[in-house]
Amino acid sequence: MAIQIPTRLLDGAVLSFLRVDDLYGYALTQKVQSIFDVSESTIYPVLRRLKKDDCLSTYDQPYQGRNRRYYHLTTVGLQLLTDIQDEWQDFSQQMNKVMKETKLNDD
Repeated sequence: MAIQIPTRLLDGAVLSFLRVDDLYGYALTQKVQSIFDVSESTIYPVLRRLKKDDCLSTYDQPYQGRNRRYYHLTTVGLQLLTDIQDEWQDFSQQMNKVMKETKLNDD
C-alpha cells in the first residue's frame, strides 16, 4: 500500500516548484507527477485553492494561438511554503527518530 500525500505536503510541493519558476498548469502537473503518484485532476483544485488564498497569482500568455495560464508565487505563498518546510522538518525529524528507535528495539 502506498502512502498518500497529505494536502499540506501537496501544497508544499506545488509552491516549491513555483518558487523556482512560473509554470502553466499542465507543466506543473507533469513536474508533480514526476515525483508523486497523483492524477492530473488533483493539481487544478490545489491551484484554485492556493490562488483563492492569495498564495498564487496568474497571468496569461499566448502560445500557438491559445492562451496558457501561468501561476506565480506571491509573498503570501512564499510564507506558506516556509511554514510547510518548517513543519516538514519537524515532522521528518520526529518520524526518523521513531523509525530509528523502533528498529534498534527490534534488533
